[in-house]
Amino acid sequence: MSTEHNDELDGEIKAWRTSELHQLVSRVLPERCILSDQAQRKPYECDGLAVYRVEPGLVVLPESKEQVQDLMRCCDQHGIVVVPRGAGTGLSGGALPIVGAITLSLSKMNQIIRIDADQQSALVQPGVRNLAVSEAAASHGLYYAPDPSSQIACSIGGNVAENAGGVHCLKYGLTVNNVQWVELVLADGTIERIGSDAFDSPGMDLLSLLHGSEGMLGIVTEVCLKLIPIPPVTKTLLVSFAEVESAANAVASVIAAGIIPAGLEMMDKLAIQAAEDFACAGYPREAEAILIAELDGPLAQVEHELALIKHVFEAAGATEVRVADNEAQRALFWKGRKSAFPAVGRISPDYYCMDGTIPKKNLPAVLKGIAELSEKYGLAVANVFHAGDGNMHPLILFDANNSDELQRAEAMGGDILALCVKLGGAITGEHGVGREKINQMCVQFASDELSQFHALKQAFDPHKLLNPNKNIPTLARCAEFGHMHVHNGELPFPDLERF
Repeated sequence: MSTEHNDELDGEIKAWRTSELHQLVSRVLPERCILSDQAQRKPYECDGLAVYRVEPGLVVLPESKEQVQDLMRCCDQHGIVVVPRGAGTGLSGGALPIVGAITLSLSKMNQIIRIDADQQSALVQPGVRNLAVSEAAASHGLYYAPDPSSQIACSIGGNVAENAGGVHCLKYGLTVNNVQWVELVLADGTIERIGSDAFDSPGMDLLSLLHGSEGMLGIVTEVCLKLIPIPPVTKTLLVSFAEVESAANAVASVIAAGIIPAGLEMMDKLAIQAAEDFACAGYPREAEAILIAELDGPLAQVEHELALIKHVFEAAGATEVRVADNEAQRALFWKGRKSAFPAVGRISPDYYCMDGTIPKKNLPAVLKGIAELSEKYGLAVANVFHAGDGNMHPLILFDANNSDELQRAEAMGGDILALCVKLGGAITGEHGVGREKINQMCVQFASDELSQFHALKQAFDPHKLLNPNKNIPTLARCAEFGHMHVHNGELPFPDLERF
């Protein structure tokens, strides 16, 4: 699909000609780091949200933080907008180019600088793949816990920008919980280090502010990651249910029983069947929903939790509780889940991946609401959830060759996110806001909160050179959208009042 993204921007941005950008950038970067031909720039026109595409004015691939620093000094001097980009696996248009601006890819800065086994840390450049960190640390008996489904390709810099999670974030946290410090280049070329090697650092928690900032506050050039010991014992369960609601209720029951699994994932029937066709993971095709639960730790702890969680699942109405017999079967259970997105891509010409969060107790209500919205818009949905922490990824199936299906998919996605907010959740858990959810920011946040977001942006990037018109809507946009915020617990979405 190749739909051009023509959404009106919230502020004026000078659109430089490619030749002008090339002339200026070539003064500070070698030619091998510059892509100016149209054919070279074409692959950078979108991120993982391929429905929106814009051709970048110029693409640069610096090889060091000094080159990033020199580039930003040049851009600050001439008022050139820069869109930072990791591996391009993001799903919210955070790395969508801006007409006449520079796309800065960090893929060449891909070195693991050191693994410190004693300190249980890894110092890496932003272009290092997520999975490569655990592969490099394995010989020390360590690994990096956050594991997005795209971990074979996604980069650490992008993980920081989106505050990525993954199937094991329930127990081990998101990226922000696994980073000690970040070095970044600010919009004016200044290099700053945020955080420290210590357990905590004094002052404001700027490290948390940077996670999920989507390249709007600075360009990450080094990251010090926390590593943890590989658990001595791991047990993975595949649990089947004849009703989606029973599976949803089982999730809350597990947490209520005091069990914190390393991972607790949920898939509905459409997602199960697509994943089984793709990965041959041994999933039960007849099940209406499955849960994949993983327990890890010392043997005695895992055995105790295994007996307890089996009892919880059976009491919740599970039709089958299967424990992986060996590492190969465990890997298959997870292969099916981590293949869910590409698997669904085989059964539909296009799909729209949502990313909302909800309180676990409201999971059944959200699933019911999604089913009703699916019927209303006439579009099928495959549900894949980080169920244990309430992070949902409904995949809305559509065909962009039918003129109105993209518009229906976008409208349905907006209603799903509004429903999440109505039930006490948020519009994103780990995929970010980017350009995709910028209108839904108006639903979740009040004008004072949005003004504070703009003030933070101004403090870091006063000339609005870093990834502008992403993430934070203007108050004028929200007024035009017509849904400013939740007021007294009520959402301005009349058609959602039935949920």
